[in-house]
Amino acid sequence: MSSKWIYQTPAPDQERRGQKLAQELGIHPALALLLVMRGITTVHAAKSFFRPQLSQLHDPFLMEDMDKAVSRLNLAIGRKERILVYGDYDVDGTTAVSLVYKYLQNFYSNLDYYIPDRYDEGYGVSRKGVDYAASTGVGLVIVLDCGIKAVDEIAYAKSKGIDFIICDHHVPDETLPDAAAILNPKRFDSTYPCPDLSGCGVGFKFMQAFAKDNGLSFGTLAHLLDLVAVSIAADIVPVMGENRVLAYHGLKQLNTNPSTGLKAIIEVCGLAGKEITFSDIIFKIGPRINASGRIQNGKESVDLLTEKDYAAAIEKSNLINQYNETRKDLDKSMTEEANHIVEHLADLSERKTIVLFNPEWHKGVIGIVASRLTEIYYRPAVVLTQTNEFATGSARSVSGFDVYKAIEHCKDLLENFGGHTYAAGLTMRLENVDEFTRRFEDYVASHIHPEQMGSTMNIDAELQFKDISMKFYNDLKKFNPFGPGNMKPLFMTRNVYDYGTSKVVGRDQEHIKMELVDNKSNKVINGIAFGQSSQVRYIKTKSSFDICYTIEENTHKRGEVQLQIEGIRPSL
Repeated sequence: MSSKWIYQTPAPDQERRGQKLAQELGIHPALALLLVMRGITTVHAAKSFFRPQLSQLHDPFLMEDMDKAVSRLNLAIGRKERILVYGDYDVDGTTAVSLVYKYLQNFYSNLDYYIPDRYDEGYGVSRKGVDYAASTGVGLVIVLDCGIKAVDEIAYAKSKGIDFIICDHHVPDETLPDAAAILNPKRFDSTYPCPDLSGCGVGFKFMQAFAKDNGLSFGTLAHLLDLVAVSIAADIVPVMGENRVLAYHGLKQLNTNPSTGLKAIIEVCGLAGKEITFSDIIFKIGPRINASGRIQNGKESVDLLTEKDYAAAIEKSNLINQYNETRKDLDKSMTEEANHIVEHLADLSERKTIVLFNPEWHKGVIGIVASRLTEIYYRPAVVLTQTNEFATGSARSVSGFDVYKAIEHCKDLLENFGGHTYAAGLTMRLENVDEFTRRFEDYVASHIHPEQMGSTMNIDAELQFKDISMKFYNDLKKFNPFGPGNMKPLFMTRNVYDYGTSKVVGRDQEHIKMELVDNKSNKVINGIAFGQSSQVRYIKTKSSFDICYTIEENTHKRGEVQLQIEGIRPSL
């Protein structure tokens, strides 16, 4: 499917502010305009954006219940209670558990951690987990990246004399669990300035408050920011405001002095000696941490992330790397199977959603398959499998559509559900699958916009090749780390030509290696268009065409840039 290119010419006021900022900062007007579009209109704000300071972090006690949480933790330590750090089995949950466990371990030894089994217990706080806590003499559970909907489970824990501190970032129900404290910036009564923290981010704020209350320096905590950066990238939360500060400094830690466990993953990923970006976390580091929870048990990821011995960490990293290879094989075969089903749906062209149920599918991979279907068909997708007597699954959405609300609309059919705007998990009785499929389709069909059901290229600025230089690229790098709210800019250049040397490359001749020139500057620039060999027909006609692209450093020619071309179309 060809993508629709969307480029809105800046308003005169934005142009004027951009020009002024460009002069004051000594950067290209297109980059200054990118700042303006992000709400950054002064030199001071731009410098804060380019070089975020840890002093910009919010006071953790601005979060509702933080005083209660710190007080209860202090009481547990004073009483020498056994504390259990409990979290979800994904990247956000395992990094959160690792961070809180590692930090408290510096001051307190009566600690344990617990990750529920995806297959035996499912998502969130489980009765089995509560029973484990009771059997090991736990008095306080700190639960991370889940728990906000565990009303019954936490009531069960309370009946056994166990208190909970909830650190979550998922949308709550009207009724909150009866916990000692609930830290969640998405609480309906929350006034916390950054509502989009990751689960690990909430855990970090809790430890920041604990340190502050006990007169401990921030330096005792700062070295754990590498875990927060991994959670922010992998959980795809907005990289603006406080999250940008955490991400910026966490990425710096990851590149200069990562923890032993992360250093081992970096080695196994083949990233040692390279500058690690958010893209590396999303596509290489994150999937490996996730793989143990998908294939085996997420506790193995925490074992790795808390490991202090490098040789042992390498051994554990190799193991989760094997899990990741298994995950990739399952992902490939299940996606092919799901695609085959979708392609043979008689009413596919009329449907606004895809809901698939196969009781044989592997529970650990269904979220990935849902993502693949969304990317291919541009529809919200739900993929379900059977767990015991229930259908359990994952939902993924298209840009701009809130799949959580669509699922919430069907909540009377569900045993439980939870998640975010673009990703959610759900469980229902087997007999409700057909009715859920119908109701979910009806809701989406009446709320989704046509433009959300197609591929779009949202172009940030129009450039000429003479604008693109190493200085431009180095200034652009200051916008890192990229993510929601601060996506990597997509540029457009009109009326470019093949310099005569562009060619199809790759094992299956699927890519185009390009040398291009535009019709204004006569500057030749290199580019690569992955998976777009079918577009070579525009390039070899000697007619002009338009391109949209990101700007990257040329890894084969240091000190030069190249274009990563995302779209090609004939010039109008």
